[in-house]
Amino acid sequence: MIQSIPSTALQLRSLVQADGTLQISLEPTPVPTAGPDEVLIQVQATPINPSDIGLLFGPADLSSVKVTGSADRPLVTARIPERAMAGMAARLGQNMPVGNEGAGLVVAAGSSPAAQALLGRTVGVIGGAMYAQYRAMPAAQCLLLPTGTTAAEGASCFVNPLTALGMVETMRREGHTALVHTAAASNLGQMLNKICQKDGIGLVNVVRRPEQAAMLREIGAKHVCDSSAPGFMAELTDALASTGATIAFDATGGGTLAGQILQCMETAINRSNAKEYSRYGSAVHKQVYLYGGLDTRATEIRRTFGMAWGVGGWLVFPFLSKIGPAAGQALRERVAAELKTTFASHYARTVSLAGALSADAIAFYGPRNTGAKVLIDPSM
Repeated sequence: MIQSIPSTALQLRSLVQADGTLQISLEPTPVPTAGPDEVLIQVQATPINPSDIGLLFGPADLSSVKVTGSADRPLVTARIPERAMAGMAARLGQNMPVGNEGAGLVVAAGSSPAAQALLGRTVGVIGGAMYAQYRAMPAAQCLLLPTGTTAAEGASCFVNPLTALGMVETMRREGHTALVHTAAASNLGQMLNKICQKDGIGLVNVVRRPEQAAMLREIGAKHVCDSSAPGFMAELTDALASTGATIAFDATGGGTLAGQILQCMETAINRSNAKEYSRYGSAVHKQVYLYGGLDTRATEIRRTFGMAWGVGGWLVFPFLSKIGPAAGQALRERVAAELKTTFASHYARTVSLAGALSADAIAFYGPRNTGAKVLIDPSM
């Protein structure tokens, strides 16, 4: 039964002030009225993704977090280092809504047939400002969840699934046949393993701890390399030679890992294919895409792998824009069909909007550690 709709509801917002103070609060906001082609969604589940944390906290020093206010209306403040303020110029004074994606119940709908068809149904959406109790969205941008799917099951049906599928699609479109993924024990990494196993694609997983390697092997990952192990470079080279992977997606971003992957790719290629020496290295193109920033150090590349290589940035939304609506819709349809299998997400905690701003919760999800994914239920 659809509940009555209030005139105002809470929305989480993040503000960077000119003095270097970050302020996160819950603000009463008018509940929007759905336009003719729109629906009004009571948000029941929305995940805290690394990209959300980037907007929520920016470059703030999490050790400086202070929580004041009341239990139902907490106010979070933190300090942004002076050296990082130059990059915040475009955000100053803007109380920005947060939350990339989520799912919930359509409680009101506009007059169009497409909007009316979603009334009373559970949908997944990606459109920003999802850390809110209500969100109006165009009906065309809603993904109708399969019957029997809960909002929690559909909350993460966009960012991680489309990123994983986008990586595989990028691999194919650029002429590679296998790939490497770092920080591979994440929710995204587990999805990518399931996709590659199902589609018969070679995947080399790079993790940072032995327990992460063990977890991936438990779900069927064949090639797992622990970057903290003494024999990491040799193991990575063997895995690359076995799979033929010549493209990598690196979530760490900083440090030496991207260069190490390129070096091992070159060694693996020469082991398998080299017929004569060339001072320019192999002619096989090796590509590393940086798509995250878990390591905040500068990216360090030592050129030990010839001249046929590239390092660049990759994000899912520009990729989807590049491939066009029809190809993007095909990826979304696969997500909907495999939502409870390939693209199932797992959460360590579920919290309310106010609970997401508790000191304990911030200390848990703020560092972006594997296994610390949190789901917000704004209806709690």
